Amino acid sequence: MLERSPAEPPEVAGKQGKKVPFRGGGFTPAASRWAGWLALAAVLGLWQLVGSLGLVNPLFLPAPLTILGALYRLAESGALWQHVSASFVRIVSGWALGTATGIVVGFAIGLWRIARSIGITFVSALFPIPKIAVLPLLILWLGIGEQPKIATIALGVFFSTTISVYSGVDAVPRNLIRMAQSFDVPFPTIVRRVIWPGALPSILAGFRITASVALMLVVSAEMIGAEAGIGTFVLQAGNLMQTDQLMAGILILSLFGLVVGRLISMLEARLLRWR
Repeated sequence: MLERSPAEPPEVAGKQGKKVPFRGGGFTPAASRWAGWLALAAVLGLWQLVGSLGLVNPLFLPAPLTILGALYRLAESGALWQHVSASFVRIVSGWALGTATGIVVGFAIGLWRIARSIGITFVSALFPIPKIAVLPLLILWLGIGEQPKIATIALGVFFSTTISVYSGVDAVPRNLIRMAQSFDVPFPTIVRRVIWPGALPSILAGFRITASVALMLVVSAEMIGAEAGIGTFVLQAGNLMQTDQLMAGILILSLFGLVVGRLISMLEARLLRWR
């Protein structure tokens, strides 16, 4: 017969019944709602103070209010919308084309051995080439117009997207894939229900990178040959030493980056609820 353990003393039972805070929440960093905006306001306030006191020559660094004034005059004249709309169409077209092809090629490299052998070789060889260097060749192939600029953006976005996609596919735990295969789940279903959700964080992180790549390439392409666009506007302002308008163009690029970053954050919050 098994003997019963002696009853525990009241003080031990009381200690065991003490509530312990939950410690298994994982590492889930959350950004403060106001910290970033307050830091930005502090930097702009200090910048404006330095400019108002005349500590820096406004030709080299115009004050924020001067830049806003230049931006307002551009908006009032209608030139701002012409440049922004031209750049926006090029960015969206090139980014969409490069992202679509990069996702397809990235999944092919991640899923099939032959595609990996061929694809990684070409990606490794062509990715380091500055895409703006091939713009003259694209102009020769596609003619003078919007096609070379869009193709330049698409090339830059394609390689970054491809790398982020097949890296995300490689990061999917193989135990999950083997489990699905052991239950005889069809291959398309495994890709859709296991590999795609597992690779999605890496793909969305790649979107942040490719958005910046598209922005840099559109400015560079417009500086080489375009009649309208943010790059053309910044180049003209720099040649004329109109630093307030030059900084206004840089401000537009910064605002575009903030908007894109916010949209991607909203997309992550919607698609990655399981994290």
